[in-house]
Amino acid sequence: MSELLRVTAVRKRFAAGGSPWARRHVAAVDGVSLSVDRGRTLGLVGESGSGKSTLGRCILGLVTPDEGEIVFDGTDVLGLAGRARREFHRRVQPVFQDPYGSLDPRWSVGRSVRESLDCFKIGMAADRDRRVLELFGRVGLDPALAGRLPSTLSGGQRQRVGIAAALASGPELIIADEPVSALDMSVQAQILNLFMDLQQDLGLATVFITHDLGVVEHVSDRVAVMHHGKLVEIGATDDVMHRPQHDYTRALLAAIPRAKQRQQEA
Repeated sequence: MSELLRVTAVRKRFAAGGSPWARRHVAAVDGVSLSVDRGRTLGLVGESGSGKSTLGRCILGLVTPDEGEIVFDGTDVLGLAGRARREFHRRVQPVFQDPYGSLDPRWSVGRSVRESLDCFKIGMAADRDRRVLELFGRVGLDPALAGRLPSTLSGGQRQRVGIAAALASGPELIIADEPVSALDMSVQAQILNLFMDLQQDLGLATVFITHDLGVVEHVSDRVAVMHHGKLVEIGATDDVMHRPQHDYTRALLAAIPRAKQRQQEA
């Protein structure tokens, strides 16, 4: 497998309270380096406040790091502008934790999926509605739901719509930030299986951000563990799950149920 994404010594600090003249800064991401190969999934794990979501936003270009380098397909992401930056955003797409928050409540869910096709001018305008229905089928949704508002769908259905919207531009990398944490256990397993199918069928690479090591055991080829902004452990999923090297990883494993339970309940 060839490398698609490389993150090198990325650091991002934020102001943390206090008066403007005595404000302290906290490193949300503190010198993190990792890589993702084409068609592979990296699970990025840590508790709330560990810096994993900030790192995901740095990769997406939503947050600019203070230091470090982010290289996608051989190109420095931080130096992109204009058409090149637009093309990067077509090739790297997010899936967020709260699909209801990322979907316009006034639009049909079909229109939300079509928005990416219109934005990036993908296909002929007359063919885009057909493509929307194909994407619904791809993520396991009845195409008849395309005319519905987000409020009329279940959480699992809304998350599938969010995944369809991310797929619309034909990305090579998905940054999935806690995409199953708001869902019931049985629905979680269904969405995790969908991510695995998409990796296999479309060759997608994924950074799967979660607080749950049991989730990444189910979907990831490699696991990176973050704690207080630092990367404390990284390795093949089996090694991290069964032969953890860091005390923090061992604590996560002891506290969090495994994905095998989800598979049994699906």
